[in-house]
Amino acid sequence: MKVLLLEDDLDLGNGVRMALVDQGLSVVWVRRLAEAAQALAQSPPDLLLLDLSLPDGDGLTLLAQLRRDKQRLPVLILTARDALDERLRALDGGADDYMVKPFALAELVSRVRALVRRSYGHEDDSIELRGLALHEPTMRVSVQGAPVDLSKSEFQLLAALLKRADRVLTRRMLEEQVLPGGAGDSNVLDVHMSNLRKKIGEGYIRTVRGVGYVIDRQRPA
Repeated sequence: MKVLLLEDDLDLGNGVRMALVDQGLSVVWVRRLAEAAQALAQSPPDLLLLDLSLPDGDGLTLLAQLRRDKQRLPVLILTARDALDERLRALDGGADDYMVKPFALAELVSRVRALVRRSYGHEDDSIELRGLALHEPTMRVSVQGAPVDLSKSEFQLLAALLKRADRVLTRRMLEEQVLPGGAGDSNVLDVHMSNLRKKIGEGYIRTVRGVGYVIDRQRPA
């Protein structure tokens, strides 16, 4: 699970980063809106922790842009703004949760877990979508209850797509983060995807030409 943390305060940012890393999460920490926009474009995270008062602008502008682009990325606001109208503005603007500073790191970790469960529809490392089920700790996969034998690379690709259902993952992201070592050969990803499709069946992985791949929560018409 990858978290993008946008927080300009050094002490708080480092504390949040360490608390999440201790829970086994991967954290990218940036301190400017411009850096966050670049990180979102290069490698989409699973969750955004968003401060509002930043050196180069208001975090709500980034939230508004994400929602205008129809991105379903879960967003948890971390801010010192405690007025009711500020909370309502953020939540009505598309934020999924809102925490006022100072807060206990243990509560933040708990809210992150809850938000991930609500947003991605899976608990205990299990994911199920349209009859396709994946259990990460045991690397087991089944389709309509029938077990499917996947290679390690095929499993990693499927897990990445299922965790980010409805979001297009670029070829570059899959090659560099899911198939390290294979990025140098442009054919490696295509071969793995072809084999994966044969094993789990058609109707799950959709190719977005010139961009990448996606698994839709609802089967395309």
